[in-house]
Amino acid sequence: MRLFRPIHALQFLYPEVIFRIKTDCRQLCLTFDDGPDPDSTPMILSILREHHVKAIFFCSGEQSEKFPDLVTALKNEGHIIGNHCFHHSDGWRTNLCDYINNVEKASSSTSEVLFRPPYGHLTLTQYRTLKKKYRIVFWDIMPYDFDKSFGPANCLRILKKKTRNGSVIVMHDKPGSLVFDILNDYINYANDLGFEFIIPDLFIPSKEKKLL
Repeated sequence: MRLFRPIHALQFLYPEVIFRIKTDCRQLCLTFDDGPDPDSTPMILSILREHHVKAIFFCSGEQSEKFPDLVTALKNEGHIIGNHCFHHSDGWRTNLCDYINNVEKASSSTSEVLFRPPYGHLTLTQYRTLKKKYRIVFWDIMPYDFDKSFGPANCLRILKKKTRNGSVIVMHDKPGSLVFDILNDYINYANDLGFEFIIPDLFIPSKEKKLL
């Protein structure tokens, strides 16, 4: 299912959520949701390594506990780990207490600083609670790579049409994702236009800055 929601409306509801990097430079931020996964994560890592691109991986706690070596591999290659709930919970269908507990349960194996809600679904009460502790990151480009029926050509069309200075792009680190059909081409496209992929300082936990 593809939901097209105007970002400016969400920015009004969630004023402290990050949707884009505030910059006039040709910089982009690449992010991946739902991993780590023993099939998809190494393939994504290989492509990023080839292009010398660093990214943010918003990982589920459940997957991170199953595959801790993959989390370590991501960190060792200079990528940043974010929190994506423990069970990929839908905030619109989960009460406040259960949702916050789900996020906190994932924090020890993912991040205690960066958080992205699965599906981009977050109630105002959940937002007001989580923003006290977490830097909440959404996105401004979603190419729907998780939907095989959408097709890689359509994914690339969205990426090429919407890419602009400061865009935060979300793709998906899981089997069946179209990310493997589009990631290499998109990085080449963006580089040809003079864009570079960065991890902004505000996304890097202070204790990890010392390691980069």
